[in-house]
Amino acid sequence: MWIMLDFWPAESIESHFAIQTGFLQDLSQQQILDCVPNTLSCGGTGGCQGGTAELVFETLVQTVGGLASEWTYPYRSYYAQNYTCAFDQLKTRPAAHLTGHVVLPTNEYAAVMKALAAVGPLAVNVDASEWSSYESGVFSGCDTKNNIDINHVVQLVGYGTDAKLGDYWIVRNSWGPKYGEQGYIKISRNSTPQCGTDKTPLDGTGCVGGPSTQTVCGTCGILFDVSYPKIL
Repeated sequence: MWIMLDFWPAESIESHFAIQTGFLQDLSQQQILDCVPNTLSCGGTGGCQGGTAELVFETLVQTVGGLASEWTYPYRSYYAQNYTCAFDQLKTRPAAHLTGHVVLPTNEYAAVMKALAAVGPLAVNVDASEWSSYESGVFSGCDTKNNIDINHVVQLVGYGTDAKLGDYWIVRNSWGPKYGEQGYIKISRNSTPQCGTDKTPLDGTGCVGGPSTQTVCGTCGILFDVSYPKIL
């Protein structure tokens, strides 16, 4: 499973733009797919073949300064087609401007809780290999200790406690409103999270030439790689 470049970086920018300005802007996923090269093959090979949220945030800052609106740069990669970058400073100028991004300390539960409460939604990388059958409740079906493979990026939007099932994270997935609880999944949350070894980092956030393994913590590795954009 490749981590597609488009959906959650755009949604994260939309969320933080709304927090900053009070206006919920519909931003271009297609610009991310077309205009963010992935020369080191971090989490994929670019476009519909994958990448990382941090790569998107940094590239937008360094190249055009932000993300265009959906109506000026509309989505068209419905069937995973890749296209040449068509961004134009006059016709498709940024609707949301970025100044950078923040990457939280790796695998630190307290840092994620603090940022989620004080800053807002976070882009997180997870092992979603067993998520397809989820319908409701608190999911704890990932084998984080023995068999973990970070392979999907989602948006962490909140947390809570179920009287019977315990503490959980609230995660917004990208598999449509019919998935799980109206497009969301609740993931088991533990203040002393279990850790494991991801032996296939190129499926998630690893780059060519990087470490061959990564230590990841939290249910489905949710604490491993967490970031958010900074909006002008």
